[in-house]
Amino acid sequence: MSQSEEFVAGLSPAGVDVAGLTPTGTQSSRLLFQRRAFVATLNVLTFAGLVTAFSHLLAVGGWTLLDMLLLAAFCISTPWTILGFWNALIGLWLLHGPVDPREAVFPYAGRAAEDAPLTARIAMLMTLRNEDPARAIGRFRLMQQDLTRSGAGEHFAYFVLSDTTRPDIAAAEEALFDAWRSEAGGSAELHYRRRTEGSGYKAGNVRDFLDRWGDDFDLMVGLDADSLLGAPSLLRMVRIVQANPMLGILQSLVVGMPSRSAFARIFQFGMRHGMRSYTMGASWWAGDCGPYWGHNAVIRVAPFKAHCRLPVLAGDGPLSGHILSHDQIEAVLMRRAGYEVRVLPEEIESFEENPPHLTEFTRRDLRWCQGNMQYWRLLAMPGLKPMSRFQIAWAILMYLGAFAWVAFMALAALKVFDSEAFDEPFPAALGLGLFLTTFTMSLTPKLAGLVDVLLRRDERRRYGGGGALLRGALLEFVFGVLLGPVVAFRVAVFMVGLACGKTVTWEAQARDAERLSWRTAAAGLWPQFLFGMLLAAILWAFAPGALIWAAPVLIGLLFAVPFAVLTAEPAVGRWLARNGHCAIPEEATGRIG
Repeated sequence: MSQSEEFVAGLSPAGVDVAGLTPTGTQSSRLLFQRRAFVATLNVLTFAGLVTAFSHLLAVGGWTLLDMLLLAAFCISTPWTILGFWNALIGLWLLHGPVDPREAVFPYAGRAAEDAPLTARIAMLMTLRNEDPARAIGRFRLMQQDLTRSGAGEHFAYFVLSDTTRPDIAAAEEALFDAWRSEAGGSAELHYRRRTEGSGYKAGNVRDFLDRWGDDFDLMVGLDADSLLGAPSLLRMVRIVQANPMLGILQSLVVGMPSRSAFARIFQFGMRHGMRSYTMGASWWAGDCGPYWGHNAVIRVAPFKAHCRLPVLAGDGPLSGHILSHDQIEAVLMRRAGYEVRVLPEEIESFEENPPHLTEFTRRDLRWCQGNMQYWRLLAMPGLKPMSRFQIAWAILMYLGAFAWVAFMALAALKVFDSEAFDEPFPAALGLGLFLTTFTMSLTPKLAGLVDVLLRRDERRRYGGGGALLRGALLEFVFGVLLGPVVAFRVAVFMVGLACGKTVTWEAQARDAERLSWRTAAAGLWPQFLFGMLLAAILWAFAPGALIWAAPVLIGLLFAVPFAVLTAEPAVGRWLARNGHCAIPEEATGRIG
Protein backbone atom coordinates (compact mmCIF):
# COMPACT_ATOMS: atom_id res chain seq x y z
CA MET A 1 0.00 0.00 0.00
CA SER A 2 1.37 3.41 -0.93
CA GLN A 3 1.70 6.26 1.54
CA SER A 4 -1.27 8.07 -0.02
CA GLU A 5 -3.39 4.91 0.19
CA GLU A 6 -2.49 4.57 3.89
CA PHE A 7 -3.61 8.16 4.44
CA VAL A 8 -6.97 7.69 2.76
CA ALA A 9 -7.64 4.26 4.24
CA GLY A 10 -6.77 5.27 7.76
CA LEU A 11 -4.42 2.36 8.31
CA SER A 12 -1.10 4.11 8.82
CA PRO A 13 0.75 2.72 11.86
CA ALA A 14 2.80 5.89 11.98
CA GLY A 15 -0.36 7.93 12.45
CA VAL A 16 -1.35 5.80 15.42
CA ASP A 17 2.06 5.95 17.12
CA VAL A 18 2.52 9.70 16.78
CA ALA A 19 -0.90 11.05 17.55
CA GLY A 20 -2.59 8.80 20.07
CA LEU A 21 -6.00 7.25 19.73
CA THR A 22 -9.66 8.18 19.97
CA PRO A 23 -11.35 7.17 23.25
CA THR A 24 -12.23 3.66 22.02
CA GLY A 25 -8.60 3.13 21.05
CA THR A 26 -9.53 2.09 17.51
CA GLN A 27 -8.47 5.08 15.39
CA SER A 28 -5.70 7.61 15.24
CA SER A 29 -6.82 11.07 16.35
CA ARG A 30 -4.18 12.60 14.13
CA LEU A 31 -5.40 10.65 11.13
CA LEU A 32 -8.96 11.82 11.70
CA PHE A 33 -7.65 15.37 11.89
CA GLN A 34 -5.88 14.85 8.56
CA ARG A 35 -9.06 13.50 7.01
CA ARG A 36 -11.03 16.50 8.22
CA ALA A 37 -8.39 18.85 6.88
CA PHE A 38 -8.50 17.03 3.55
CA VAL A 39 -12.30 17.25 3.31
CA ALA A 40 -12.25 20.88 4.41
CA THR A 41 -9.72 21.65 1.68
CA LEU A 42 -11.85 19.97 -0.95
CA ASN A 43 -14.89 21.93 0.18
CA VAL A 44 -13.12 25.27 0.43
CA LEU A 45 -11.53 24.90 -3.03
CA THR A 46 -14.83 23.85 -4.59
CA PHE A 47 -16.65 26.70 -2.86
CA ALA A 48 -14.03 29.19 -4.00
CA GLY A 49 -14.29 27.95 -7.59
CA LEU A 50 -18.08 28.23 -7.67
CA VAL A 51 -18.12 31.63 -6.00
CA THR A 52 -15.44 32.91 -8.38
CA ALA A 53 -17.43 31.73 -11.39
CA PHE A 54 -20.62 33.27 -10.09
CA SER A 55 -18.80 36.53 -9.30
CA HIS A 56 -17.68 36.72 -12.94
CA LEU A 57 -21.31 36.43 -14.01
CA LEU A 58 -22.42 39.13 -11.61
CA ALA A 59 -19.59 41.46 -12.67
CA VAL A 60 -21.06 41.80 -16.16
CA GLY A 61 -22.20 45.41 -16.35
CA GLY A 62 -20.68 46.33 -13.01
CA TRP A 63 -21.54 45.52 -9.41
CA THR A 64 -24.78 46.68 -7.81
CA LEU A 65 -26.39 46.20 -4.40
CA LEU A 66 -28.56 43.49 -5.95
CA ASP A 67 -25.45 41.68 -7.16
CA MET A 68 -23.95 41.71 -3.68
CA LEU A 69 -27.16 40.32 -2.19
CA LEU A 70 -27.21 37.60 -4.84
CA LEU A 71 -23.63 36.68 -4.07
CA ALA A 72 -24.39 36.52 -0.33
CA ALA A 73 -27.40 34.25 -0.95
CA PHE A 74 -25.30 32.02 -3.21
CA CYS A 75 -22.55 31.77 -0.58
CA ILE A 76 -25.00 30.72 2.14
CA SER A 77 -26.99 28.25 0.05
CA THR A 78 -24.10 26.42 -1.63
CA PRO A 79 -22.01 24.79 1.17
CA TRP A 80 -24.56 22.04 1.93
CA THR A 81 -24.55 20.99 -1.73
CA ILE A 82 -20.76 20.93 -1.82
CA LEU A 83 -20.33 18.82 1.30
CA GLY A 84 -23.01 16.39 0.13
CA PHE A 85 -21.17 16.05 -3.17
CA TRP A 86 -17.85 15.19 -1.57
CA ASN A 87 -19.37 12.93 1.09
CA ALA A 88 -21.05 10.90 -1.64
CA LEU A 89 -17.92 10.59 -3.78
CA ILE A 90 -15.72 9.65 -0.83
CA GLY A 91 -18.28 7.11 0.30
CA LEU A 92 -18.60 5.59 -3.15
CA TRP A 93 -14.82 5.29 -3.37
CA LEU A 94 -14.70 3.61 0.02
CA LEU A 95 -17.42 1.14 -0.94
CA HIS A 96 -15.81 0.16 -4.24
CA GLY A 97 -12.16 1.19 -3.93
CA PRO A 98 -9.14 -0.83 -2.84
CA VAL A 99 -9.55 -0.28 0.92
CA ASP A 100 -11.77 -2.11 3.37
CA PRO A 101 -14.35 0.42 4.59
CA ARG A 102 -14.81 -1.48 7.83
CA GLU A 103 -11.18 -0.87 8.75
CA ALA A 104 -11.11 2.67 7.40
CA VAL A 105 -14.42 3.91 8.79
CA PHE A 106 -15.75 1.73 11.62
CA PRO A 107 -12.90 -0.40 13.01
CA TYR A 108 -14.52 -0.28 16.46
CA ALA A 109 -17.14 -2.75 15.16
CA GLY A 110 -14.45 -5.38 14.57
CA ARG A 111 -13.91 -5.74 18.31
CA ALA A 112 -17.30 -7.39 18.79
CA ALA A 113 -17.47 -11.11 18.17
CA GLU A 114 -20.72 -12.32 16.65
CA ASP A 115 -21.24 -14.83 19.45
CA ALA A 116 -19.97 -12.67 22.31
CA PRO A 117 -22.12 -13.19 25.42
CA LEU A 118 -24.33 -10.33 26.49
CA THR A 119 -23.37 -8.91 29.86
CA ALA A 120 -25.25 -5.61 29.81
CA ARG A 121 -28.70 -4.78 31.12
CA ILE A 122 -30.54 -2.97 28.31
CA ALA A 123 -33.64 -0.79 28.53
CA MET A 124 -35.76 -0.51 25.39
CA LEU A 125 -37.52 2.87 25.45
CA MET A 126 -40.48 3.74 23.24
CA THR A 127 -41.59 7.37 23.64
CA LEU A 128 -45.19 8.19 22.72
CA ARG A 129 -47.19 11.38 22.42
CA ASN A 130 -50.72 11.00 21.07
CA GLU A 131 -49.60 8.34 18.60
CA ASP A 132 -51.69 5.41 17.34
CA PRO A 133 -51.13 3.05 20.29
CA ALA A 134 -52.09 -0.13 18.46
CA ARG A 135 -49.44 0.42 15.84
CA ALA A 136 -46.70 1.62 18.21
CA ILE A 137 -47.19 -0.93 20.98
CA GLY A 138 -47.83 -3.71 18.47
CA ARG A 139 -44.47 -3.01 16.88
CA PHE A 140 -42.80 -2.86 20.29
CA ARG A 141 -44.25 -6.29 21.08
CA LEU A 142 -42.81 -7.67 17.86
CA MET A 143 -39.35 -6.48 18.89
CA GLN A 144 -39.76 -8.05 22.33
CA GLN A 145 -40.88 -11.36 20.82
CA ASP A 146 -38.01 -11.27 18.32
CA LEU A 147 -35.47 -10.73 21.11
CA THR A 148 -37.03 -13.49 23.22
CA ARG A 149 -36.74 -15.95 20.33
CA SER A 150 -33.08 -14.97 19.95
CA GLY A 151 -32.39 -16.29 23.45
CA ALA A 152 -31.25 -12.89 24.73
CA GLY A 153 -34.57 -11.67 26.09
CA GLU A 154 -33.51 -11.83 29.75
CA HIS A 155 -31.08 -8.94 29.20
CA PHE A 156 -33.82 -6.53 28.07
CA ALA A 157 -36.55 -4.55 29.80
CA TYR A 158 -39.25 -2.66 27.90
CA PHE A 159 -40.55 0.79 28.78
CA VAL A 160 -43.50 2.55 27.16
CA LEU A 161 -42.90 6.19 28.11
CA SER A 162 -46.04 8.15 27.37
CA ASP A 163 -46.48 11.91 27.16
CA THR A 164 -49.94 11.50 25.67
CA THR A 165 -52.33 14.36 26.44
CA ARG A 166 -55.55 12.92 25.01
CA PRO A 167 -57.48 10.78 27.54
CA ASP A 168 -58.94 8.46 24.89
CA ILE A 169 -55.50 7.63 23.48
CA ALA A 170 -54.04 7.24 26.97
CA ALA A 171 -56.79 4.78 27.86
CA ALA A 172 -56.06 2.79 24.71
CA GLU A 173 -52.33 2.76 25.54
CA GLU A 174 -53.00 1.37 29.00
CA ALA A 175 -55.42 -1.28 27.72
CA LEU A 176 -53.01 -2.47 25.04
CA PHE A 177 -50.11 -2.51 27.47
CA ASP A 178 -52.11 -4.49 30.02
CA ALA A 179 -52.99 -7.04 27.34
CA TRP A 180 -49.32 -7.30 26.39
CA ARG A 181 -48.24 -7.79 30.01
CA SER A 182 -50.96 -10.38 30.58
CA GLU A 183 -49.94 -12.34 27.50
CA ALA A 184 -46.21 -12.13 28.28
CA GLY A 185 -46.71 -13.27 31.84
CA GLY A 186 -43.35 -13.28 33.55
CA SER A 187 -41.35 -13.84 30.37
CA ALA A 188 -40.55 -10.14 29.88
CA GLU A 189 -39.95 -7.13 32.11
CA LEU A 190 -42.52 -4.56 31.00
CA HIS A 191 -43.19 -1.04 32.28
CA TYR A 192 -45.70 1.65 31.36
CA ARG A 193 -45.40 5.22 32.63
CA ARG A 194 -47.43 8.26 31.61
CA ARG A 195 -46.43 11.81 32.42
CA THR A 196 -49.22 14.36 32.71
CA GLU A 197 -47.17 17.56 32.37
CA GLY A 198 -44.79 16.55 29.53
CA SER A 199 -42.05 19.10 30.22
CA GLY A 200 -39.00 19.01 27.97
CA TYR A 201 -40.79 17.14 25.20
CA LYS A 202 -39.12 13.88 24.18
CA ALA A 203 -35.80 14.69 25.87
CA GLY A 204 -37.67 15.41 29.10
CA ASN A 205 -39.51 12.12 28.75
CA VAL A 206 -36.24 10.21 28.50
CA ARG A 207 -34.73 12.26 31.34
CA ASP A 208 -37.61 11.20 33.58
CA PHE A 209 -36.80 7.57 32.77
CA LEU A 210 -33.14 8.16 33.65
CA ASP A 211 -34.02 9.75 36.97
CA ARG A 212 -36.35 6.87 37.89
CA TRP A 213 -34.73 3.77 36.45
CA GLY A 214 -31.44 4.78 34.80
CA ASP A 215 -29.17 3.39 37.50
CA ASP A 216 -30.57 -0.10 36.89
CA PHE A 217 -29.32 -0.33 33.30
CA ASP A 218 -26.04 -0.25 31.41
CA LEU A 219 -27.45 0.59 27.98
CA MET A 220 -30.67 1.97 26.55
CA VAL A 221 -32.15 1.87 23.08
CA GLY A 222 -34.21 4.91 22.09
CA LEU A 223 -37.20 4.21 19.87
CA ASP A 224 -39.82 6.45 18.31
CA ALA A 225 -43.39 5.30 17.80
CA ASP A 226 -42.52 4.36 14.21
CA SER A 227 -39.25 2.54 15.00
CA LEU A 228 -38.48 -1.10 14.31
CA LEU A 229 -35.20 -2.87 14.99
CA GLY A 230 -34.60 -6.50 14.08
CA ALA A 231 -33.13 -8.64 16.86
CA PRO A 232 -29.94 -9.70 15.00
CA SER A 233 -29.15 -6.08 14.16
CA LEU A 234 -29.90 -4.82 17.64
CA LEU A 235 -27.82 -7.55 19.27
CA ARG A 236 -24.90 -6.75 17.00
CA MET A 237 -25.06 -3.09 18.00
CA VAL A 238 -25.25 -4.01 21.68
CA ARG A 239 -22.20 -6.26 21.34
CA ILE A 240 -20.30 -3.45 19.60
CA VAL A 241 -21.04 -1.04 22.45
CA GLN A 242 -20.19 -3.70 25.04
CA ALA A 243 -16.82 -4.27 23.35
CA ASN A 244 -16.02 -0.54 23.36
CA PRO A 245 -16.44 0.89 26.87
CA MET A 246 -15.79 4.44 25.65
CA LEU A 247 -18.42 4.30 22.91
CA GLY A 248 -21.24 6.46 24.26
CA ILE A 249 -23.75 6.44 21.39
CA LEU A 250 -23.93 4.06 18.46
CA GLN A 251 -26.41 5.32 15.89
CA SER A 252 -27.75 2.94 13.26
CA LEU A 253 -28.37 3.90 9.64
CA VAL A 254 -32.17 4.23 9.66
CA VAL A 255 -34.15 3.45 6.51
CA GLY A 256 -37.81 3.70 5.58
CA MET A 257 -40.33 0.91 5.85
CA PRO A 258 -42.49 -0.26 2.96
CA SER A 259 -45.41 2.14 2.67
CA ARG A 260 -48.82 2.31 1.02
CA SER A 261 -48.38 6.06 0.64
CA ALA A 262 -47.07 7.19 -2.75
CA PHE A 263 -45.30 10.15 -1.14
CA ALA A 264 -43.50 8.07 1.50
CA ARG A 265 -42.77 5.28 -0.97
CA ILE A 266 -41.02 7.49 -3.51
CA PHE A 267 -39.24 9.58 -0.89
CA GLN A 268 -37.77 6.63 0.99
CA PHE A 269 -36.73 4.93 -2.25
CA GLY A 270 -34.46 7.88 -3.01
CA MET A 271 -33.22 8.13 0.56
CA ARG A 272 -32.52 4.40 0.74
CA HIS A 273 -29.75 4.17 -1.82
CA GLY A 274 -28.74 7.82 -1.49
CA MET A 275 -27.84 7.56 2.20
CA ARG A 276 -25.41 4.67 1.94
CA SER A 277 -22.48 6.31 0.17
CA TYR A 278 -23.23 9.69 1.77
CA THR A 279 -23.17 8.29 5.31
CA MET A 280 -20.06 6.21 4.62
CA GLY A 281 -18.25 9.29 3.35
CA ALA A 282 -19.40 11.49 6.22
CA SER A 283 -18.45 8.85 8.81
CA TRP A 284 -14.96 8.56 7.30
CA TRP A 285 -14.05 12.06 8.46
CA ALA A 286 -16.55 12.72 11.29
CA GLY A 287 -15.26 9.61 13.05
CA ASP A 288 -15.68 9.79 16.81
CA CYS A 289 -17.76 12.98 16.60
CA GLY A 290 -20.68 11.50 14.75
CA PRO A 291 -24.33 12.56 14.87
CA TYR A 292 -27.21 11.15 16.89
CA TRP A 293 -30.64 11.16 15.24
CA GLY A 294 -32.72 10.64 18.35
CA HIS A 295 -33.89 7.07 17.79
CA ASN A 296 -32.74 3.60 16.74
CA ALA A 297 -29.49 4.03 18.65
CA VAL A 298 -27.76 2.20 21.49
CA ILE A 299 -26.74 4.57 24.28
CA ARG A 300 -24.51 4.07 27.31
CA VAL A 301 -26.73 5.08 30.21
CA ALA A 302 -24.31 6.31 32.90
CA PRO A 303 -22.53 9.02 30.87
CA PHE A 304 -25.75 10.02 29.14
CA LYS A 305 -27.45 10.53 32.48
CA ALA A 306 -24.46 12.34 33.97
CA HIS A 307 -23.43 14.57 31.08
CA CYS A 308 -26.23 14.95 28.51
CA ARG A 309 -28.85 16.92 30.42
CA LEU A 310 -30.06 19.65 28.09
CA PRO A 311 -30.04 23.29 29.13
CA VAL A 312 -33.27 25.28 29.19
CA LEU A 313 -32.77 28.39 27.10
CA ALA A 314 -33.57 31.61 28.95
CA GLY A 315 -35.87 34.29 27.62
CA ASP A 316 -39.14 34.44 25.72
CA GLY A 317 -40.07 33.58 22.16
CA PRO A 318 -39.80 30.52 19.94
CA LEU A 319 -36.04 30.09 20.36
CA SER A 320 -36.13 29.93 24.14
CA GLY A 321 -37.23 27.26 26.60
CA HIS A 322 -36.77 23.53 26.07
CA ILE A 323 -34.74 22.43 23.03
CA LEU A 324 -36.86 20.78 20.34
CA SER A 325 -34.02 19.17 18.35
CA HIS A 326 -32.42 17.48 21.33
CA ASP A 327 -30.41 14.76 19.60
CA GLN A 328 -27.46 16.64 18.14
CA ILE A 329 -26.88 18.55 21.36
CA GLU A 330 -26.92 15.31 23.34
CA ALA A 331 -24.35 13.95 20.88
CA VAL A 332 -21.92 16.83 21.37
CA LEU A 333 -22.36 16.67 25.15
CA MET A 334 -21.56 12.95 25.10
CA ARG A 335 -18.41 13.67 23.09
CA ARG A 336 -17.47 16.49 25.45
CA ALA A 337 -17.65 13.97 28.28
CA GLY A 338 -14.94 11.90 26.58
CA TYR A 339 -17.10 9.24 24.91
CA GLU A 340 -17.29 8.58 21.20
CA VAL A 341 -20.46 9.08 19.17
CA ARG A 342 -20.54 6.93 16.06
CA VAL A 343 -22.81 6.06 13.16
CA LEU A 344 -22.68 2.45 11.97
CA PRO A 345 -22.65 3.23 8.22
CA GLU A 346 -24.15 0.05 6.85
CA GLU A 347 -27.65 -1.20 6.22
CA ILE A 348 -29.08 -3.29 9.02
CA GLU A 349 -32.65 -3.94 10.10
CA SER A 350 -33.24 -0.45 11.45
CA PHE A 351 -36.46 1.10 10.19
CA GLU A 352 -38.75 4.09 10.54
CA GLU A 353 -41.85 5.39 8.79
CA ASN A 354 -41.74 8.47 6.60
CA PRO A 355 -44.51 11.09 6.44
CA PRO A 356 -47.34 9.96 4.14
CA HIS A 357 -47.97 13.27 2.40
CA LEU A 358 -46.46 16.69 1.75
CA THR A 359 -48.37 18.50 4.50
CA GLU A 360 -47.11 16.14 7.19
CA PHE A 361 -43.59 16.23 5.73
CA THR A 362 -43.37 20.02 5.95
CA ARG A 363 -44.91 20.05 9.45
CA ARG A 364 -42.18 17.74 10.70
CA ASP A 365 -39.52 19.76 8.88
CA LEU A 366 -40.64 23.01 10.50
CA ARG A 367 -40.34 21.49 13.97
CA TRP A 368 -36.78 20.47 13.12
CA CYS A 369 -36.15 23.93 11.70
CA GLN A 370 -37.21 25.68 14.90
CA GLY A 371 -35.17 23.23 16.97
CA ASN A 372 -32.06 23.78 14.87
CA MET A 373 -32.43 27.55 15.06
CA GLN A 374 -32.25 27.22 18.84
CA TYR A 375 -28.69 26.01 18.36
CA TRP A 376 -27.49 29.58 17.92
CA ARG A 377 -27.59 29.85 21.70
CA LEU A 378 -25.46 26.72 22.11
CA LEU A 379 -22.54 27.35 19.77
CA ALA A 380 -20.49 28.87 22.57
CA MET A 381 -21.03 26.07 25.12
CA PRO A 382 -17.72 25.56 26.94
CA GLY A 383 -15.58 22.49 26.39
CA LEU A 384 -16.97 21.32 23.05
CA LYS A 385 -14.73 19.70 20.45
CA PRO A 386 -14.13 21.79 17.32
CA MET A 387 -15.91 19.09 15.29
CA SER A 388 -18.88 19.35 17.65
CA ARG A 389 -19.12 23.10 17.13
CA PHE A 390 -18.95 22.52 13.40
CA GLN A 391 -21.82 20.03 13.61
CA ILE A 392 -23.98 22.51 15.50
CA ALA A 393 -23.20 25.25 12.99
CA TRP A 394 -23.85 22.87 10.12
CA ALA A 395 -27.27 21.97 11.52
CA ILE A 396 -28.12 25.67 11.60
CA LEU A 397 -26.83 26.19 8.06
CA MET A 398 -29.08 23.41 6.74
CA TYR A 399 -32.11 25.64 7.20
CA LEU A 400 -30.35 28.95 6.60
CA GLY A 401 -29.30 27.49 3.26
CA ALA A 402 -32.92 26.76 2.32
CA PHE A 403 -33.87 30.32 3.21
CA ALA A 404 -30.94 31.70 1.21
CA TRP A 405 -31.83 29.53 -1.79
CA VAL A 406 -35.37 30.98 -1.92
CA ALA A 407 -33.96 34.48 -1.46
CA PHE A 408 -31.57 33.79 -4.32
CA MET A 409 -34.46 32.88 -6.64
CA ALA A 410 -36.36 36.04 -5.74
CA LEU A 411 -33.29 38.25 -6.18
CA ALA A 412 -32.40 36.57 -9.47
CA ALA A 413 -35.86 37.44 -10.81
CA LEU A 414 -35.32 41.06 -9.83
CA LYS A 415 -32.09 41.05 -11.81
CA VAL A 416 -34.15 41.52 -15.00
CA PHE A 417 -34.80 45.12 -13.90
CA ASP A 418 -31.07 45.82 -13.65
CA SER A 419 -30.47 47.57 -16.97
CA GLU A 420 -26.72 47.82 -16.46
CA ALA A 421 -26.46 44.05 -16.54
CA PHE A 422 -27.39 44.01 -20.22
CA ASP A 423 -24.87 46.60 -21.39
CA GLU A 424 -22.25 43.87 -21.97
CA PRO A 425 -22.58 40.45 -23.62
CA PHE A 426 -23.58 37.80 -21.11
CA PRO A 427 -21.10 34.87 -20.81
CA ALA A 428 -23.71 32.21 -21.58
CA ALA A 429 -21.25 29.32 -21.59
CA LEU A 430 -20.03 30.16 -18.09
CA GLY A 431 -23.59 30.59 -16.85
CA LEU A 432 -24.71 27.27 -18.31
CA GLY A 433 -21.65 25.51 -16.97
CA LEU A 434 -22.21 26.87 -13.46
CA PHE A 435 -25.88 25.88 -13.54
CA LEU A 436 -25.16 22.34 -14.69
CA THR A 437 -22.32 21.95 -12.19
CA THR A 438 -24.34 22.97 -9.15
CA PHE A 439 -27.39 21.00 -10.30
CA THR A 440 -25.33 17.85 -10.83
CA MET A 441 -23.59 18.30 -7.49
CA SER A 442 -26.97 18.47 -5.77
CA LEU A 443 -27.90 15.12 -7.34
CA THR A 444 -24.59 13.40 -6.60
CA PRO A 445 -25.61 11.65 -3.34
CA LYS A 446 -28.46 9.88 -5.13
CA LEU A 447 -26.42 9.25 -8.27
CA ALA A 448 -23.63 7.75 -6.16
CA GLY A 449 -26.18 5.57 -4.42
CA LEU A 450 -27.49 4.34 -7.77
CA VAL A 451 -23.99 3.55 -8.97
CA ASP A 452 -23.31 1.69 -5.73
CA VAL A 453 -26.36 -0.55 -6.22
CA LEU A 454 -25.74 -1.06 -9.94
CA LEU A 455 -22.19 -2.23 -9.24
CA ARG A 456 -23.47 -4.98 -6.92
CA ARG A 457 -25.25 -7.92 -8.52
CA ASP A 458 -26.94 -9.00 -5.29
CA GLU A 459 -28.11 -5.47 -4.60
CA ARG A 460 -29.58 -5.10 -8.09
CA ARG A 461 -31.57 -8.27 -7.49
CA ARG A 462 -32.85 -6.98 -4.15
CA TYR A 463 -34.28 -3.97 -5.97
CA GLY A 464 -35.90 -6.10 -8.67
CA GLY A 465 -33.11 -5.69 -11.23
CA GLY A 466 -31.30 -2.78 -12.82
CA GLY A 467 -34.27 -1.81 -14.97
CA ALA A 468 -36.63 -1.53 -12.03
CA LEU A 469 -34.02 0.45 -10.10
CA LEU A 470 -33.53 2.95 -12.93
CA ARG A 471 -37.26 3.37 -13.49
CA GLY A 472 -37.71 4.09 -9.82
CA ALA A 473 -34.79 6.50 -9.87
CA LEU A 474 -36.31 8.45 -12.76
CA LEU A 475 -39.63 8.75 -10.95
CA GLU A 476 -37.86 9.78 -7.76
CA PHE A 477 -35.85 12.39 -9.68
CA VAL A 478 -39.06 14.05 -10.90
CA PHE A 479 -40.48 13.77 -7.38
CA GLY A 480 -37.39 15.45 -5.91
CA VAL A 481 -37.48 18.31 -8.44
CA LEU A 482 -41.10 19.01 -7.52
CA LEU A 483 -40.60 18.61 -3.78
CA GLY A 484 -37.46 20.70 -3.25
CA PRO A 485 -38.78 24.20 -4.07
CA VAL A 486 -42.02 23.63 -2.16
CA VAL A 487 -40.26 22.63 1.05
CA ALA A 488 -37.56 25.30 0.76
CA PHE A 489 -40.16 28.05 0.31
CA ARG A 490 -42.18 26.80 3.28
CA VAL A 491 -39.02 26.82 5.43
CA ALA A 492 -38.18 30.35 4.28
CA VAL A 493 -41.64 31.65 5.16
CA PHE A 494 -41.50 29.87 8.52
CA MET A 495 -38.11 31.40 9.35
CA VAL A 496 -39.56 34.85 8.74
CA GLY A 497 -42.35 33.86 11.12
CA LEU A 498 -39.82 32.72 13.71
CA ALA A 499 -38.29 36.19 13.66
CA CYS A 500 -41.77 37.54 14.39
CA GLY A 501 -42.41 35.14 17.27
CA LYS A 502 -44.26 32.33 15.50
CA THR A 503 -43.74 28.83 16.89
CA VAL A 504 -44.69 25.21 16.21
CA THR A 505 -46.48 22.69 18.40
CA TRP A 506 -45.23 19.17 19.14
CA GLU A 507 -47.99 16.75 18.26
CA ALA A 508 -48.26 13.20 16.94
CA GLN A 509 -47.28 12.59 13.34
CA ALA A 510 -49.73 11.25 10.79
CA ARG A 511 -48.40 7.94 9.49
CA ASP A 512 -51.16 6.41 7.36
CA ALA A 513 -51.76 7.00 3.67
CA GLU A 514 -54.75 9.31 3.45
CA ARG A 515 -56.42 11.35 0.75
CA LEU A 516 -55.58 15.06 0.72
CA SER A 517 -58.40 17.23 -0.63
CA TRP A 518 -57.78 19.91 -3.21
CA ARG A 519 -59.15 22.51 -0.80
CA THR A 520 -56.77 21.46 1.98
CA ALA A 521 -53.79 21.38 -0.37
CA ALA A 522 -54.63 24.77 -1.84
CA ALA A 523 -55.11 26.28 1.62
CA GLY A 524 -51.62 25.21 2.63
CA LEU A 525 -49.76 25.70 -0.65
CA TRP A 526 -51.21 28.85 -2.18
CA PRO A 527 -48.12 30.90 -1.15
CA GLN A 528 -45.89 28.59 -3.21
CA PHE A 529 -48.20 28.91 -6.20
CA LEU A 530 -48.36 32.69 -5.88
CA PHE A 531 -44.58 32.99 -5.57
CA GLY A 532 -44.12 30.76 -8.62
CA MET A 533 -46.63 32.75 -10.65
CA LEU A 534 -44.89 36.00 -9.72
CA LEU A 535 -41.47 34.66 -10.73
CA ALA A 536 -42.82 33.21 -13.98
CA ALA A 537 -44.64 36.43 -14.89
CA ILE A 538 -41.53 38.56 -14.33
CA LEU A 539 -39.35 36.28 -16.39
CA TRP A 540 -41.95 35.90 -19.16
CA ALA A 541 -42.30 39.67 -19.46
CA PHE A 542 -38.70 40.76 -19.15
CA ALA A 543 -36.40 37.76 -19.73
CA PRO A 544 -38.22 34.89 -21.45
CA GLY A 545 -34.92 33.21 -22.25
CA ALA A 546 -34.35 32.66 -18.53
CA LEU A 547 -37.49 30.56 -18.16
CA ILE A 548 -35.63 27.42 -19.16
CA TRP A 549 -33.08 28.02 -16.40
CA ALA A 550 -35.80 28.57 -13.83
CA ALA A 551 -38.02 25.72 -15.04
CA PRO A 552 -37.07 23.17 -12.31
CA VAL A 553 -38.02 25.66 -9.61
CA LEU A 554 -41.09 27.08 -11.33
CA ILE A 555 -42.57 23.66 -12.07
CA GLY A 556 -42.30 22.67 -8.42
CA LEU A 557 -43.92 25.89 -7.19
CA LEU A 558 -46.68 26.08 -9.79
CA PHE A 559 -47.68 22.44 -9.48
CA ALA A 560 -47.37 22.21 -5.69
CA VAL A 561 -51.09 21.64 -5.15
CA PRO A 562 -51.62 18.83 -7.69
CA PHE A 563 -48.31 17.30 -6.60
CA ALA A 564 -49.49 17.19 -2.97
CA VAL A 565 -52.89 15.76 -3.89
CA LEU A 566 -51.56 13.14 -6.30
CA THR A 567 -48.79 11.84 -4.03
CA ALA A 568 -51.21 11.60 -1.10
CA GLU A 569 -53.82 9.65 -3.10
CA PRO A 570 -54.00 6.08 -1.70
CA ALA A 571 -54.93 4.70 -5.12
CA VAL A 572 -51.66 6.02 -6.55
CA GLY A 573 -49.74 4.32 -3.76
CA ARG A 574 -51.54 1.04 -4.41
CA TRP A 575 -50.76 1.32 -8.13
CA LEU A 576 -47.07 1.91 -7.44
CA ALA A 577 -46.94 -1.07 -5.09
CA ARG A 578 -48.86 -3.33 -7.43
CA ASN A 579 -46.46 -2.60 -10.26
CA GLY A 580 -43.32 -2.70 -8.13
CA HIS A 581 -42.35 0.93 -8.75
CA CYS A 582 -39.93 2.45 -6.19
CA ALA A 583 -39.86 -0.83 -4.28
CA ILE A 584 -37.34 -1.24 -1.48
CA PRO A 585 -35.72 -4.63 -0.81
CA GLU A 586 -37.95 -5.53 2.16
CA GLU A 587 -40.98 -5.69 -0.12
CA ALA A 588 -39.45 -8.66 -1.89
CA THR A 589 -38.44 -10.46 1.29
CA GLY A 590 -41.63 -9.68 3.20
CA ARG A 591 -39.49 -9.17 6.34
CA ILE A 592 -41.54 -6.17 7.44
CA GLY A 593 -44.67 -4.49 6.26
